[in-house]
Amino acid sequence: MNFVTRSVFELQETTLIATRAIAGLFKRPRYISEAINQMDVIGVGSLTIILLTGFFTGGVLTLQTFPTLQFYGAQSQTGRLVAISLVRELGPVLCALMVTGRVGSAIAAELGSMTVSQQIDAMRALGTDPIKKLVAPRLLALVVTLPLLTVVADVVGIGGGGIAATTLYGLSINEFVTSVRDGISSSDIIGGVIKPICFALIISSIACYKGLSTDGGTVGVGRATTRAVVTASIVVIITDFFLARALQYILGVQN
Repeated sequence: MNFVTRSVFELQETTLIATRAIAGLFKRPRYISEAINQMDVIGVGSLTIILLTGFFTGGVLTLQTFPTLQFYGAQSQTGRLVAISLVRELGPVLCALMVTGRVGSAIAAELGSMTVSQQIDAMRALGTDPIKKLVAPRLLALVVTLPLLTVVADVVGIGGGGIAATTLYGLSINEFVTSVRDGISSSDIIGGVIKPICFALIISSIACYKGLSTDGGTVGVGRATTRAVVTASIVVIITDFFLARALQYILGVQN
């Protein structure tokens, strides 16, 4: 099977898994407790790495852009640049990549281990749908928690940029806050929430598909985990481009 054929096949299977999982959320039995547990594992468990990523990303943005803005006499717009960069692009994408590395790999490894140890076959033999029991709660948990994590990263990142601007360059905190408030629009916020929802669907679908299609024993689990992280990261980055263009067209965000 060549690369193109395999890619189309995997896209088809991933889409089918996601569709079945979403449909399963509206049918009984509903595994609410499993979904809540996954929200705790994914959301609370990823909070530390998201806080660190957001804070230092905002600080680095200030470090790299303030001298250039100061050269043109526009240093008061540092907060606007940091806020727009984080809310529109860096926040959603970096959070998605961090969650892919931490959560996507864990999902693929967990489901892969269950597959090679024939636990998935045992569930089917007992009349339990693995898609509803295993995939749907993880998909729901990611769709709920990733946008929240992204908002946290955006806020902390803007705070990190403000701290860097005021402590390292002596910019007034009032100037920074004012430029942030003037720079962010409702369209930016809406777009910054839509992106992580789409990324969550991508990450969960790919990770679950790679896990459930694992073969080759324990070696296959490691291979499936690596493929899940790499594939999801690439698809997130590619999707971000087309999603950004679509949001520009739909929401009218051009500046």
